[in-house]
Amino acid sequence: MDHLSPAEIKQRQGAVLAIIMASYLMIVIDISIVITGLPKIKDALGFSPASLSWVQNAYTLAFGGLLLLGARAGDLLGRRRMFIWGLGLFTCASLVIGIAPSPAWLLAFRTIQGAGAAILAPSTLALLAMYFPEGPERTRALSYYAAAAGIGATLGLVLGGLFADLLSWRAGFFINLPIGFGLMLAAHRLVAETPKHVGHFDVAGAISSTLGMSSLVFGIVHAAEEGWDHPLTAWAISAGVALMLLFLIIERRAKQPVLPLRLFASKLRCGAYVARMLFLGGMVGFWFFATQFLQGVLGYSPLEAGLAFLPTTLPQLVVAMSVPKLVRKFGNASLLVGGLVFCVAGLVWLGQMSAHTPYLTGVALPMILLGIGQGAALGPLTIAAVTGVAAEDTGAASGLVNVAHQLGGSLGLGVLVVVYSAASSVSAKGTEILAHRIASVMDASAVMLALSLLTVLALILPAQRPPVERSRLDSVGLEPEPDLT
Repeated sequence: MDHLSPAEIKQRQGAVLAIIMASYLMIVIDISIVITGLPKIKDALGFSPASLSWVQNAYTLAFGGLLLLGARAGDLLGRRRMFIWGLGLFTCASLVIGIAPSPAWLLAFRTIQGAGAAILAPSTLALLAMYFPEGPERTRALSYYAAAAGIGATLGLVLGGLFADLLSWRAGFFINLPIGFGLMLAAHRLVAETPKHVGHFDVAGAISSTLGMSSLVFGIVHAAEEGWDHPLTAWAISAGVALMLLFLIIERRAKQPVLPLRLFASKLRCGAYVARMLFLGGMVGFWFFATQFLQGVLGYSPLEAGLAFLPTTLPQLVVAMSVPKLVRKFGNASLLVGGLVFCVAGLVWLGQMSAHTPYLTGVALPMILLGIGQGAALGPLTIAAVTGVAAEDTGAASGLVNVAHQLGGSLGLGVLVVVYSAASSVSAKGTEILAHRIASVMDASAVMLALSLLTVLALILPAQRPPVERSRLDSVGLEPEPDLT
């Protein structure tokens, strides 16, 4: 980074980490804050039940489709610059959404907000990788980053319910204004600009990846609404796969690719991308459908449903903050394995739910397992995905992490909606049917998490040094190999 000496960079690490975490927290909160406010949005603007899902899908489509382009723009134009531009676009779109008078107005600017998030999200992780070198410092920073993701999801549900019940769903978007503009000023003052890379911009790669990602995400969210056998679903997913294959061919030949294929040379990183997709695919079932169980079966209000997730949030915060110490003791991959085991156990437990399940023993206790597991797993997954990446590739690697995150959640939700619709019980009635379907979703989510665990065991765990050798290295003052921290 220019203009700052290593000593000055060291002094600013705390402030930069706070800026990065706050901006990423804003993105995550915005995704979940909408969920509990959807009924009020529907009534206020006159959305139909079918079109209401696009309040979330419009954001997802732009976010997922533009991630690689946003990441590469940060590499070429400077990560601080793209960080601020992404924040500005996201914040201004939030203002317009908050005053939206019609469904079309809201959906248009939710799309723009997603584009801002696609620019902002890769920049946050890339700046973190630039300010914190591999080893204990980066492990600590990434654990806080992962904690922000988990805490933000639950905080968004609570805030969404609070605003919807006591104020207005619009307040959930207005709250982004002071936060966004404050972060832009802080970033301009405290974050150093990264060097620009002069050279050829991979236009063909950018276009094919954006269209391919957009088509895939569109097909996935359409499948969640109309089914996997719908002609438009099949056409969109087929077109997306074809465009992504074309994208890989282009990237193999490009001199300065938007996504350097050398990122896939490491089995460790490939395992991290696949495991992250499966992890998010399974966990999205918990967040999305547990909310419906709490409100539709147990009869909770939006605010009560948001607060009911605290058994997940609090353990996750404690464990995520302890990740640096746990990694030093057990190793990154071993901690990841343990976290996934906790998550699988929690989802299997939730799969036993029925209309008569009490909250405390049937929901809150497995939520604790999920909080521990998610807190232990997200940080190590992120660490593995950016380990050993060259400085010039940090933006692309960060974009790829977010692509895996976004695609995993979208694909998982599409699959789980099909599971939800297919689950039936002849004897079930009313809330019993809803509870049965949600329990089936939790079982399917557990299967996805189990596949994520198998991926970690096959590709990530073998890369970790045995604890004995790690202890020997520590005793003589040597750092472990980068792939193993």
